[in-house]
Amino acid sequence: MAGYGDDAGFNAWVSANGYTLPESAPAAAVLRERGSAYIDGAYGMRFAGAPTGGFEQERAWPRTGASAYGQAIGDAVVPSLVVAASYVAAWQEASTPGSLSAFGSPATAVKREKVEGAVEVEYQGNSGVWSAVNLAPVLTAVEGLLAPFLMPVGGIPTAMVV
Repeated sequence: MAGYGDDAGFNAWVSANGYTLPESAPAAAVLRERGSAYIDGAYGMRFAGAPTGGFEQERAWPRTGASAYGQAIGDAVVPSLVVAASYVAAWQEASTPGSLSAFGSPATAVKREKVEGAVEVEYQGNSGVWSAVNLAPVLTAVEGLLAPFLMPVGGIPTAMVV
């Protein structure tokens, strides 16, 4: 698979933002792949439209039927904000390896923690609907960049009752 953007663009983005990749960081192509996989995995189902190449398409973009700010996005276009969001995620992975991967269990979520002489910890029970989305890391810069392309989970309601 190929990540969004290209190595030269990612390296230029890193430099323009005043960052320096750690010496131990993987190659730019690997970081772009990880950042793009995060974008597609965390946001792919919320992007407007459908992948132009259907369900076999490697990436969530380009898309058919997508729009932003009331303007249609071409079927072959990967918006520059999507590329920039993947670069932000790639930088996160470079600076804190493994931070884009969510793992855990609702049974280990701390509900309450009390410190008075003795420590008291109460773990959150598995109540209601729970999924891995509850553990997914949220990068506010990515959220902001992708906001124009996102639909509510489940799509737009077809009828609103007031």
